Amino acid sequence: MSEYRTEAAWGAGVATIAADGTVLDVWFERLGVGEQPGDLAAPEIEVENATGTTSRGVVVTIPSLADEPVNTGDVYLRLQLLSHRFVIPHSINMTGLFGHLPNNVWTDHGPVQPENLAPARLQLRGQGRNLSIKSIDKFPAMADYVTPSGVRIADASRVRLGAHLASGTTVMHEGFVNFNAGTLGSSMVEGRISAGVLVGDGSDIGGGASIMGTLSGGGKEVISIGERCLLGANAGIGISLGNNCVVAAGCYVTAGSKVALPDGEVVKAAALSGKDNLQFWTNSQTGRLEVHPRTGSWGELNEMLHTGQ
Repeated sequence: MSEYRTEAAWGAGVATIAADGTVLDVWFERLGVGEQPGDLAAPEIEVENATGTTSRGVVVTIPSLADEPVNTGDVYLRLQLLSHRFVIPHSINMTGLFGHLPNNVWTDHGPVQPENLAPARLQLRGQGRNLSIKSIDKFPAMADYVTPSGVRIADASRVRLGAHLASGTTVMHEGFVNFNAGTLGSSMVEGRISAGVLVGDGSDIGGGASIMGTLSGGGKEVISIGERCLLGANAGIGISLGNNCVVAAGCYVTAGSKVALPDGEVVKAAALSGKDNLQFWTNSQTGRLEVHPRTGSWGELNEMLHTGQ
């Protein structure tokens, strides 16, 4: 998206601060877009943690969401605005966010700097407590900060903070959703939604399927999947799909893939990016990648899986 939202954003919450003053993360109790509430104030919290960090109340403001992030608190506010569905992926400026995110050890006692892990572990052991490590990464799990309504997530560690999951979305055990990416309606996610990818209402990302994101090879092309699409098991795409499209199981379609049209002409798949009502498959006799127009339904989502019943 070339034009970003220009509204201001604000949040009040609790920051985790290392002994050297580095802000490791910020969780926001209150946040929003637009005019800042007159009663917005930092929570009255100042706690020394057993890991050697400090939890402190903070207020973070962003003059315009079209501006680039300027610090760690700024990035965490943007990520949580996405996961809280105040904004959708690509609608706000996320340029340079990696440079403002420290690489943390994510533990059951909060984030810790990698170089301070041993002292933190020793401190807790001295209290008869264990330190459990969940990951070492710049991004935490979304569910540790935001629990959006109307979604099912079988393994919370596989959805990063900054993912946007619309109500009605189900993320199965092997599904994965990256930051600044996600769903815009009811969807089944059994495969991988990479950074920057958007999936439309009623679409199914099959088991083991993958979608090339904006971080793949440094690409800047925004890949999207339209409504009522099926990306079959172990399939993959590097182009966008329009509405009512199917990519057969095991079929991988990149922008440079040579695809045979029904009349025998061969084109690069990039020429078909974003087109509606297409079905891609690999001919089992010739091994040739083919595309054909399609009508009707591939079966659609199982309604019972997306109603919370």
